[in-house]
Amino acid sequence: MSSSPTPRPEPVATNAFERASLPATRFLAHLPPLVPIVAVFLLVLVGAFLGPWGAIPLGLVVLFLLWMLALSWPRLTTSEVLMRAAVIVLVLALAAIKLFPR
Repeated sequence: MSSSPTPRPEPVATNAFERASLPATRFLAHLPPLVPIVAVFLLVLVGAFLGPWGAIPLGLVVLFLLWMLALSWPRLTTSEVLMRAAVIVLVLALAAIKLFPR
């Protein structure tokens, strides 16, 4: 018996946006699954404590999440799209609060 995990499938591009994103998705596919999750979490954490400059890492998180949503849009159900959009809106609101404090 082999204890090695089965490799994840190679990303497949079906339109121009996906073809343009293919190098980045290939890179992400070769990373351990926790790396992007931890990176996003750390960027949100850093952004939450940096004051007005915290909007920069939060903006990067918003861009990444929008990119992931756009790539997965055709395969998602309506509730999945709404949940992902809600997370993006929350991070965007946090970035706006960082940019425009009272």
